[in-house]
Amino acid sequence: MKIGALIPVKGFHGAKQRLASQLSPPERSELMKAMVHDVLAEVTRAGGLETIYLVTGSTEVADWVSGMGVDVIREAEETGETDAVHFALDVMKAAGMDAALVVPGDIPLLRAEDVEAVLQAAPPDPGAPFAVLVPSHDRLGTNALLLSPPDVLRLRFGHDSFHYHLNEAAARGVAAEVVENSRIALDIDEPADLERLIPRLESGHTHDRLAAMRDNGSSFFAKAG
Repeated sequence: MKIGALIPVKGFHGAKQRLASQLSPPERSELMKAMVHDVLAEVTRAGGLETIYLVTGSTEVADWVSGMGVDVIREAEETGETDAVHFALDVMKAAGMDAALVVPGDIPLLRAEDVEAVLQAAPPDPGAPFAVLVPSHDRLGTNALLLSPPDVLRLRFGHDSFHYHLNEAAARGVAAEVVENSRIALDIDEPADLERLIPRLESGHTHDRLAAMRDNGSSFFAKAG
């Protein structure tokens, strides 16, 4: 079975608006770059993937990721995450991918073994459509999806997407497996997410970027301290 990984990434300028009360625009942009870099590195290390795709409508992101061994799927313009993922999944299916692993770019705790664990949750001899879902830490979001075929579900990211995707699978008669993974579960959207993240980070670009922000007197660390 040919499995492609898909990472949707918006433009770095103006990234992570819900962190705006704590981080400046340049800080948010550099943090997002660091997180995407870490996610790409771990997905690349994981076994079992045929191709790694990144979908974006941003020329900045497409230029930045060039040379990283990623197939870039370009939208004509930036759309929302849901539309971007649907567009890319259609491209991946047309390219011969039997399944797609969708992961966001803002889960910096991700490790290659986490990716492999999601892949291993697929049926051993998949003869029918299936979905594997990994919920966010609050179980309101969906932080990873393994879909076979890539268009097996109509997706909807945002508030309570996890239960939406479970219900969508049930309505379509698609076997759905839920995998709990604490590293995948932590996506970084709110200041509280950063507070959860920092004690758990030991290395990587995100770790180094946050350390530099702390050393440079970022207001987030002043308030957190």
